[in-house]
Amino acid sequence: MKIIVLMKQVANKDAVLRVGRDEKWIDESDIAHQTNESDGYALEEALRLKEAKGEGEVVVCTLGAQSAKTVLKDALARGADRAIHIVNENENRLSPYQIAKTIADAIREENADLVFTGLQSDDASYGQTGVILAELLGIPHATIVIDIDRSNLENNLRIKRELESGWYQWFTYQLPALLTIQSGISQIRYASLKGIMAAKKKEIKEVNASFDNFDSAQHIQKVYLPLKTKQTQMLGNGNAKAGAVELIEKLKTEVRVL
Repeated sequence: MKIIVLMKQVANKDAVLRVGRDEKWIDESDIAHQTNESDGYALEEALRLKEAKGEGEVVVCTLGAQSAKTVLKDALARGADRAIHIVNENENRLSPYQIAKTIADAIREENADLVFTGLQSDDASYGQTGVILAELLGIPHATIVIDIDRSNLENNLRIKRELESGWYQWFTYQLPALLTIQSGISQIRYASLKGIMAAKKKEIKEVNASFDNFDSAQHIQKVYLPLKTKQTQMLGNGNAKAGAVELIEKLKTEVRVL
């Protein structure tokens, strides 16, 4: 069983973010980075599937600048077998389609049984790259996966999906398939000293990304910090019924949602 796991480098959650001079993205020149949270859970599920099967290969893949290699090295130290680095210095200005198309071209010949992605990235949060990638690869996909049944790993995979309003769905997928993994699905392992030493000998294949042959209908016009405003109005002068009447009137005439 071959499993490809997509991973992304994002800004550290505790980093102080500043908008870049061109107002197209944040200034990442002096901030710390980390692995996208849900991608870490996707890697853990891939490693557990490989261990349950008793054989197989876990390949991690990222699209990003040279600094994104740290994400791959950490994944290799945790147990991944090899890595693919699609080099692009401006990945945060790409649309989900551009990213998915580039990744699809890079991994199609791998003929993976499973492709795992995180549910969404912690920065852009589109939640679309995995879904589009599945379409481009011509394989079925499942989103918001919160459990994977590892008891039967032949030609299909039984998974549990999170739905709306507290509902869940168990569904069996024929392989190959793509799954987007929800954060918190399992306990993520740490990289051991043995794993860190072994990672130095594992392959990281570089692929140069080219966007000359296709464009995107989506472009970032401007990134900015929201303005902080505070306007408090007291309605009804302490009378709940009068306040409710005033609130309804404002929702109709000022906010115009009714």
